[in-house]
Amino acid sequence: MSVRLAVVGGGVSGLTAAHRLRRSYGADALIDLYEADRQVGGLLATRDVAGVPMDVGAEAFIVRRPEATALLAELGLADEVVSPGPLRPAIWSGGRLHALPSPAVMGIPAGPEALGALLAGDQRKLIAGESGRPLHWRTGADPSVGVLVTERFGATVTARSVDPMLGGVYSARADDLGLREAVPALAAALDAGAPSLTAAVASLTSAQSAAAGPVFGALRGGYRRLVQVLERAGGAQVHRGCEVTGLARTGTGYTLVTADGTAADYAGVVVALPAWYAGPLLAETAPQAAAAFAAVAPAGSAVVAVALADGSAVPEHSGVLVASDAQDLRCKAVTLSSQKWPHLAGGPALLRVSFGRLGASVRGTDAELIAAATEDLAVIFAAAGLPAPQVAGALVQRWPTGLPHYGPGHLAAMDRALTQLPPGLAVAGAALSGVGVPACIGAAGRAAERIAADVPAR
Repeated sequence: MSVRLAVVGGGVSGLTAAHRLRRSYGADALIDLYEADRQVGGLLATRDVAGVPMDVGAEAFIVRRPEATALLAELGLADEVVSPGPLRPAIWSGGRLHALPSPAVMGIPAGPEALGALLAGDQRKLIAGESGRPLHWRTGADPSVGVLVTERFGATVTARSVDPMLGGVYSARADDLGLREAVPALAAALDAGAPSLTAAVASLTSAQSAAAGPVFGALRGGYRRLVQVLERAGGAQVHRGCEVTGLARTGTGYTLVTADGTAADYAGVVVALPAWYAGPLLAETAPQAAAAFAAVAPAGSAVVAVALADGSAVPEHSGVLVASDAQDLRCKAVTLSSQKWPHLAGGPALLRVSFGRLGASVRGTDAELIAAATEDLAVIFAAAGLPAPQVAGALVQRWPTGLPHYGPGHLAAMDRALTQLPPGLAVAGAALSGVGVPACIGAAGRAAERIAADVPAR
């Protein structure tokens, strides 16, 4: 009799886990994948805007991490990877556009000169003198990014440089993000004995400048290509619109119960749900781990995808990141997609306008969000010396519980939770080791390896 396995959750984590299980167990394994939504893919969502496929969830992946590039090559999609063009994002602060601070690490500058006109003279002096002030660093410490940067460089640097960078990745402010969670290389440099924050950042920017090639990549045709090919490669029986409401351990494995009362038995299960959903599902079988997962807070957001009228001029940047102390815009970021990605050039100008952060839910109807996006774009375009944009088409994609909160101590809590799972049960998802697509792919692979180690093929 073939081994029976289940994956709960059909985002990139669940699809990758199903694919890895198929590779481990072969064609005879019976793999069921349960997805509460009517479509799989989760935060990998591609929608057509003015006839052009555009990602309205995750947009890009880090190509210098191996997980995504290796999986794409394995699936025959390597030739569909595209790179961004040479334009860089700008920072919106004080009613104008500023060059992105450089050299810097996630907005944390290597010195005052990196910040240009973002700071006044007295604020620049604080940064210039930081290396001469004692740094009381304890190895293994995990302060918030905001606490560390504000103490050493001042609150203005946090608001105008670090918050805009981290907000685009984590939908949270620097004060809410752990240093080891959001900038682990910086924590490692301080652990290794860097005498100041300036020295730690300089060591990292030096290493960055030596690295060759693009940092980010995307897929021609959008992430829907990965979702489609990954689903086929896994060969799982996909149960769409089927929510799993119960999980119980039995003598030989696990029993899953769905919302309609159907029960099915499996030798191994991968729970690839957002942590706040995984926690309640695991409460009976792994109560300690379940409590840790359930404690993770979601950070919601919304994306307004916009197509401008033909011939519209746009600012000469790849995007705009909004300082957290800016009071004149409601959005947190704008991606000038057809400027950023050369493969989108030649047609209508495409943009993504992002709203929402941890603790600040996105309010308003779709029409109100589109109006807010249009008004913010008019302000930004005017600062760039351009006429107000004429919107030809727009749509709203909401992510009310999009990303997990990576607060101080989060990663250590997740590592402990994984050790508290019983044999034959694994967890994958964005809460475990990073919110990016490569991190999710890596976590899903480790979950499948755990099942393969616990559950023999038969």
